[in-house]
Amino acid sequence: MLNMSEVPLRPLTFSRSDPLLQPLWNHLLMHHRPLISSPFLPVLLAFSSYVVFSTPFAVMDLLGERAPLFHKYKIQPGRRPTLGMMARSFQTSLFNHIFFVLPSVLVSMFILPPPALPQEAPALLEVFIDGLALLLVFDTQYYIWHVVHHKHVQLYRCVHAVHHEYSAPFSWSTEQLSIPELMTVGLWSNQDPILLKCHPLTTWCITVLSIWMSVEDHIGYDLPWGLNRLVPFGLLGGAPAHDMHHQRPSSNYAPFFSHWDKIFGTAVPLRKKN
Repeated sequence: MLNMSEVPLRPLTFSRSDPLLQPLWNHLLMHHRPLISSPFLPVLLAFSSYVVFSTPFAVMDLLGERAPLFHKYKIQPGRRPTLGMMARSFQTSLFNHIFFVLPSVLVSMFILPPPALPQEAPALLEVFIDGLALLLVFDTQYYIWHVVHHKHVQLYRCVHAVHHEYSAPFSWSTEQLSIPELMTVGLWSNQDPILLKCHPLTTWCITVLSIWMSVEDHIGYDLPWGLNRLVPFGLLGGAPAHDMHHQRPSSNYAPFFSHWDKIFGTAVPLRKKN
């Protein structure tokens, strides 16, 4: 199998139409080619993003009433995760990645060809359009999968119930998933960019953004600076919608956007508990 790090470097071109991203992409190609061509990079990006994004909210949960600036936005203030609950969720995610995700990547290295790294960086507009397409496609895939697994009792018990251990979600519970659910989500995350012919830089940006959105869905705080507040017209469900899903599992199935739940009548507004 050809190693991308061994591919002779061609003179790097500078795209005058995109002066912001091309220098960054040139730098990555020149100085970090083994890293950005590695099949382990998406896993590293996703897991490290999960850890970095979850930690501040875990601190907020542990501080509780001692941090009133944040605690006043707690959706279910009477249900605060313990350090043990956080540790179990993190251990589940770590176990899944070590014993299932990483071996899957190793197997794929011998089956799939190495990724091609284009010389040109994507335009900012391309990153936005392709990134939005990736999020919308994933949102649709997971909505359908989510509804099916809640409607089918055996599928729910065997596959999705792991994620519903807690009726009050918290940041570390974002990746508290069964192996089948984790591998399904991982398959979509890897195949959707290929099917949509996205630039690697676009894929990596959306990987980090989607992890942020997933963590924010589970933080249990309706923060005024949350994406669901910043994006207009109620297009995103955010933490209020997903928290309500954990309280009432027959509602708010979509992971990011709100349109499918509104179209199919599964949208339920948040009912904050005291």
